[in-house]
Amino acid sequence: MREHTVTGGWPDDVDKVITCIDCGGRAHLLGFWTDEDPPGPGDIVAYRCQDCRDRWDLVVPEAPENSDDTN
Repeated sequence: MREHTVTGGWPDDVDKVITCIDCGGRAHLLGFWTDEDPPGPGDIVAYRCQDCRDRWDLVVPEAPENSDDTN
């Protein structure tokens, strides 16, 4: 099993489809969750590539901190 970090933010940006890390194909999210119990930071979400059939188990990242930096 390979572990990588999901790109994007939380909670609205758990991607339904990602690019397969091995072959560049489309990897689709496996499973689903209810609105009452969505995956949270540190949870594992799984994807399966439609081309090479590899499975990817990715960690949902912590929510990004809102920065007040205006530069």
